[in-house]
Amino acid sequence: MHKIKPEMRVVFILILLLFAVFLFLPLIILLIRSFETDQGISLANYIAVWKEPDMLAAAWNSVKVSAAAAIIATVSGFILAYSIHCTRIYSPIKGALRTAIILPMLLPTITYGFAIMYSFGNQGLLTKLFGRNLFEIYGFNGLLTGYVIYTLPSAFLLIHNAFGYIDKKIIIVSRLMGDGAVRSFANTIVRPLVGALGGAFVLSFILSFTDFGIPASVGGTYPVVATRLYQVMLGAIPNFNQGAVIAVLMLIPAVFGIWLLNYLERLNFHYDKISDIELPRHRTRDIALGVISCAIVLGLLSIFAIMFIAPFLNSFPYDLHFTLKHVRDVLTSDLTGVYKNSLGVALLTSLFGTVMAYGAALLNVRTKLKGREASDIVSMITNTVPGMVLGISYLLLFNGSSLKGTFTIIVLCNIVHLFTTPYLMAKNSLSKMNPSWETTGELLGDSWFKTVRRVVLPNSVSTVLEMFSYYFVNSMVTISGIIFLVSAQTSVMASKIKELQHFAKFNEIFVLSLLIFLTNLVIKILCDWMQRRRAVS
Repeated sequence: MHKIKPEMRVVFILILLLFAVFLFLPLIILLIRSFETDQGISLANYIAVWKEPDMLAAAWNSVKVSAAAAIIATVSGFILAYSIHCTRIYSPIKGALRTAIILPMLLPTITYGFAIMYSFGNQGLLTKLFGRNLFEIYGFNGLLTGYVIYTLPSAFLLIHNAFGYIDKKIIIVSRLMGDGAVRSFANTIVRPLVGALGGAFVLSFILSFTDFGIPASVGGTYPVVATRLYQVMLGAIPNFNQGAVIAVLMLIPAVFGIWLLNYLERLNFHYDKISDIELPRHRTRDIALGVISCAIVLGLLSIFAIMFIAPFLNSFPYDLHFTLKHVRDVLTSDLTGVYKNSLGVALLTSLFGTVMAYGAALLNVRTKLKGREASDIVSMITNTVPGMVLGISYLLLFNGSSLKGTFTIIVLCNIVHLFTTPYLMAKNSLSKMNPSWETTGELLGDSWFKTVRRVVLPNSVSTVLEMFSYYFVNSMVTISGIIFLVSAQTSVMASKIKELQHFAKFNEIFVLSLLIFLTNLVIKILCDWMQRRRAVS
């Protein structure tokens, strides 16, 4: 492979500096603050936090509801992925299931709670359709519903991707050799997917445990760790040291999750060759799984139906006359400024985040630079640290600086927080390219930057578009990471929705949510169209 160029070192140092200042330093400060007391460094803060009965209840509640949500999301995600890969359901239905299941990812989690309230509340849309209350929406039931909606798309994508590496020919061979349906299913489907199923469970658990949006809207008086942290940090009397302790404790499930994922990785195996064949038709199985899969997706989407209805009615559920008043009010109010803020933050995060993640992957995969593996460590840490923990770390470190309450700090927080997935996308794509391109460029007298711009980048445009789309969509919907960083001037859509909740302005909340949804949908469709166009050409 080509020799090390000065420009490679410059890019590498810049990336390392950025993560040193905006990832490692804030986390170190957080850890130090958690041990700080008036008497010096001690475990007093930790002891004080665990002595509070509220904290113990919040921790147990978080574990309980997150585990339940993770089990449901993993099982549902598996059913959907199995239906798409291992049945003969009508192809357009499979395509519709694949698309529909990821739609909730285009909305902030705080909106899920309000959709649940307006769907299952006493006067809710689904309550009226069923003629009675299906369950109490505040507390465990509301959180469980919200967490399942939130984590199911991610769990499905993980399992769906793993199904692509299963050789279906082995399933047919197993049945021909006389294996029963249960034995064949266990050996040819479940066994190869153990790592992915474990990963889906861990991912769903961590996402639920660390989410703030859903408890903020339907948590009620049911304490969980995320709302406890919010109350301690932004309550009547903020306690930064105690907040630091709770933030550090939030890292424990994530660290345990990483350990479990590494253990499950040993159980994964790969086929030398994957046969792309259709499994035999099984009428009963196909109909049953088709109905169950459609029920899961329709059940999921029906909760959001209210979001497309309530803003266009005078006063749901009391005055059902059509009106555009609520939409007009939002579009002619100062809320349009908040939308512009969100759009600006998402675009800046996408542009700079994509450049940084692509640069880190490029140096790791396509150079022999010493220490380039550091980006893998960074990727693992950013994957582990919850958004709320990173947000608090920034608050503690930059509280007295000129960065406090600026768009810069919000963009940097988003770039660091969302780094893992785009980085892994780029790394996967770049590792599959011809390794001799840079050497050829060097022989032709081209600089490294020129070779990257003229040869490497054009061959990874699809991945770059996917990275951009991921950064944009997640920047528009995230609330956990930025809730401690926004100010009155830098308020974004997700944080504004939290603010509007206090004034019970639910029509405005749904209009803003629709704006987020439609903006993300446009970006997603645009990026997918550009990817397809690129593939055809």
